[in-house]
Amino acid sequence: MNNLTKSEIINILKDNTQDEQLFKTADEIRKKNVGNKVHLRGLIEFSNICKRTCKYCGLRAENKTLERYRISEEDIIFYAKQASEMGYKTIVLQSGEDEYFSQETICKIINEIKKLDVALTLSIGEKSYDEYKAYKDAGADRYLIRIETTDKELYKQMHPHMNYENRIKCLNYIKELGYEVGTGCLVGLPGQTIDSLADDILFFKSINADMVGIGPFIAHPETPLKDASNGSFNLALKVMALTRIILPDINIPATTAMETLNPNGRIIALQSGANVVMPNVTSKEYRAKYEIYPNKICINENPTQCRGCIEGKIKAIGRTIAEDFGFHKKVIS
Repeated sequence: MNNLTKSEIINILKDNTQDEQLFKTADEIRKKNVGNKVHLRGLIEFSNICKRTCKYCGLRAENKTLERYRISEEDIIFYAKQASEMGYKTIVLQSGEDEYFSQETICKIINEIKKLDVALTLSIGEKSYDEYKAYKDAGADRYLIRIETTDKELYKQMHPHMNYENRIKCLNYIKELGYEVGTGCLVGLPGQTIDSLADDILFFKSINADMVGIGPFIAHPETPLKDASNGSFNLALKVMALTRIILPDINIPATTAMETLNPNGRIIALQSGANVVMPNVTSKEYRAKYEIYPNKICINENPTQCRGCIEGKIKAIGRTIAEDFGFHKKVIS
């Protein structure tokens, strides 16, 4: 099934009569290729300051109502140590595109976190080849840079002052440098078509992505898309399930945005092809301020509560918590 054509993908996305079978198939493929263990990755959202003006994102530079923050180098490392002590085997450093943090500072943070014997993922936006190389040399293992949409015209509309070709160039750089490559898309952007979602799925395959995150678009009241309708949970789930079918052995997170639209969203995603969850390990004083979209889950929980909650849910569906670093193990079919 991993050789589905574009027209077959479009037909599956349009036809809602076979959804349960689709989700069941994706879950079986997940179990066969990556097993029943769920990888927990501790997420540190260390700055909500961003120079970009993406039309869907609450962190956009033009949002003047958001209380901005930037976590110190020492506190980032403190949160990483806490996460390691809680058993996380991967730390994810995520921020807006905040130019305050120099290459040297990021490399120092990477060096300190890697002393904890964890894998490290960066999600800090578009950088130069030399910067990506410096982070890799310092010890970073994965880099997440979502394409959001492969429809070039839609990309241009959603990302003022950004360049689609440069986004692709960044993905090529991290691939070339030996990172595990993470990407993904938003489902339900205004003007997005089923045709372009099919292209997104095939794009993930074309670049041999190691991790793909799929989330529904959720309208933020302080953005130009404030009056747009939210994306569909079911359609986002279908895009995720098809991504699992086409890329059987990759890592796919059950995203928090899924749970914003559906109270059981992450567990449903784990039963429809996902195998990764990224609990927040930042203290709750910052969580509500990292508002890419509104009504984010878990903003009033501390890291220990978050870990306990998701661990309980995972065990309740018969899955276990992985104890390895969770690198993409390519399965030869």
